[in-house]
Amino acid sequence: MTSAPVPIGFVGTGTMGGAMARCLREAGHTLTVHDLLRERTANLCAQGARWADSPRAAATSSEIVFTSLPGPAEVASVVLDPKTGILAGLLRGAVWIDTTTNAPGVFRKIAEVCRARGVEVLDAPVSGRPPAMTMMVGGDNTTFARCRPVLACVAKNIFHVGATGTGCVAKLVTQYLGYTNFLAAVEGCLIAARAGIDLRTLAEIVPVSAGASRTFEHIPRAVLSGTFAAGGTLDIVAKDLHLACELAREVAAPARFGLIADDVLKRAQARGWGQDGFPVAARILEAMAGIELRVPAAEQHGRQEETKANG
Repeated sequence: MTSAPVPIGFVGTGTMGGAMARCLREAGHTLTVHDLLRERTANLCAQGARWADSPRAAATSSEIVFTSLPGPAEVASVVLDPKTGILAGLLRGAVWIDTTTNAPGVFRKIAEVCRARGVEVLDAPVSGRPPAMTMMVGGDNTTFARCRPVLACVAKNIFHVGATGTGCVAKLVTQYLGYTNFLAAVEGCLIAARAGIDLRTLAEIVPVSAGASRTFEHIPRAVLSGTFAAGGTLDIVAKDLHLACELAREVAAPARFGLIADDVLKRAQARGWGQDGFPVAARILEAMAGIELRVPAAEQHGRQEETKANG
């Protein structure tokens, strides 16, 4: 496909899907949208998108259909339902692109059904926020090349990982690395606090030391402040990490850190924190250590300003 306007369907217009759909519309593509909650499509429709009352209806007049859904079960239902599913509406030669953080095995099985019907597929999970996000794409070279101009409307960093399902694998590995790293960072802070280190000082040391990581940024911003705010909810992160651990078992790879993190996240969900930001899982480790990692934001800012003045 070229950069010329393409009729696109988009199913699942929540926080991430809605932002991607908006980028596609702003790039000049014609857009038909569907979400279980119609109000999530209101802004898109106000910008010229057309509402569809089912995934099938969103697919009927589309050359490409994107999905951005909570997980594997929702993807299977949205695509394969014989009456309302995307596959029932797509014509031969069309393409389905799934941006969901999905299980590779589930995606590959759905892909087989799609290809048997003459529909091409790409698994293209994402990280970050459009239009500057990263996209990890699995699928054959021809389909990838055909769709890349459209993918470039929503992502800055586009990686063709390999065959069908490998995009899902890459995304799960990055989620595994990010969230096990986050919980390890919380444990490190608990060690420091127990040993008498000022957490404000530690928060300045880590970013300029061997412990530096993007993940650690959540510690002062979300944990030390006590807000636990983050882009992803605990339920979403727990789902992703669990899928990563299942993948590790399937391929006979070690995942000891992941299994521990999986347990911590499940305990946090059991407390009813599923819709809170994922950093709230730190409270489970804090309870185990018998200490809370809290530094008021004003004190953090004051210490940073003092460091700058003395620097």
